[in-house]
Amino acid sequence: YVFGFKALRALRLEDLRIPTAYIKTFQGPPHGIQVERDKLNKYGRPLLGCTIKPKLGLSAKNYGRAVYECLRGGLDFTKDDENVNSQPFMRWRDRFLFCAEALYKAQAETGEIKGHYLNATAGTCEEMMKRAIFARELGVPIVMHDYLTGGFTANTSLAHYCRDNGLLLHIHRAMHAVIDRQKNHGMHFRVLAKALRLSGGDHIHAGTVVGKLEGEREITLGFVDLLRDDFVEQDRSRGIYFTQDWV
Repeated sequence: YVFGFKALRALRLEDLRIPTAYIKTFQGPPHGIQVERDKLNKYGRPLLGCTIKPKLGLSAKNYGRAVYECLRGGLDFTKDDENVNSQPFMRWRDRFLFCAEALYKAQAETGEIKGHYLNATAGTCEEMMKRAIFARELGVPIVMHDYLTGGFTANTSLAHYCRDNGLLLHIHRAMHAVIDRQKNHGMHFRVLAKALRLSGGDHIHAGTVVGKLEGEREITLGFVDLLRDDFVEQDRSRGIYFTQDWV
């Protein structure tokens, strides 16, 4: 509301403290770190994955073939790009089927549990849920959602479904830079990350300290802790302006 005042040229929300009583009205992540490791039977190391490229243009069958080769080659996960939805050259149902076939084949050959982040983001909440239900029927372990373009309420509905049906939920932050990248206006990603922790997701793109995307090391590590820990002490050097108790 305040952002709309014409007397203000710019306004930036850097952080907020969420009261514990309000936090308790949300379910939070569908499963969490320990349950995910238990489902995958993988402990003591990072989980390694990649996004299938080219992101657009492959047929469903060729896309599934790329998924198989990545998983068979040693990755734990592969991932739909956020732009991959249901285009004429690769409809979502075909992609889901070929990706499920690919991960089951890779599982049989490696003896490991594999996953592919199937993008359930859709134009309506009903269509999103239809895709999540189909993914569950295929028996895959995980789906994905673009929580900012899809919206918080849609994401919360999907998170509830995922907890009730044993699906892991990966979150992509597509559109975040429109909100958080301008240094003198909008809001910092840590605020969006806190909102997601309430809405629900098992993991999210948090930015990287290296590579092609923007992110400062200490600040990035600060909101990674905000997403994972039960209690986070105020530490302005890491961009944590308030002590936050999540439980």
